[in-house]
Amino acid sequence: MRKKYLLLIITLIMIWALAGMYVMAQEWAIMPPYNLLWPLWSQVYSPPNPLTGLPAPLLSEVTSNTVLPIQPIYLYNPYGYEFPMGFIQPWLLYNSPTGVVFFDTMFGISPFPPPELLDPITGAPAPIALPLNYSLLAIPPLSLALYLFELSNASYQIAYGIDLGVNPATLLTYYDVYGTPDVLVSTSW
Repeated sequence: MRKKYLLLIITLIMIWALAGMYVMAQEWAIMPPYNLLWPLWSQVYSPPNPLTGLPAPLLSEVTSNTVLPIQPIYLYNPYGYEFPMGFIQPWLLYNSPTGVVFFDTMFGISPFPPPELLDPITGAPAPIALPLNYSLLAIPPLSLALYLFELSNASYQIAYGIDLGVNPATLLTYYDVYGTPDVLVSTSW
């Protein structure tokens, strides 16, 4: 009798652990054709599907000709530029007259996709090979995101936004994507 209870408890613990891993695995989705990662953790980019309740990306793919429904779009390359603190910088994508452009702290606003995502001979998409644990990758830290959104939105406005008549208030901010930190919401002293 004790063996049955022990076996039942162990089975329940294993099911609970596996279910927890499944939930954790929902941080990122693969975005074709380059295999960049789309943030499922942000309701702005991945609102819940009305039928399943699971986050669903706004777009099915991102190419140089995609018209972005909101700006900036947040994509993550797990092999991208690494900051000295050990964090990898995400890319923020915007619409432009020539197609999609992206912001990178090394080179500023550049045409999307970057050369490393294209086959050098054919010019066709060269999808990156994702690590096995890509869906468990950590979300870039809030401090990096705040800096990145401010700098990238300002760079885009200078490069294209003013000429295109883009209202800066229509660009997503750090708070739109990450949410408002509890520290800022608290009204108690």
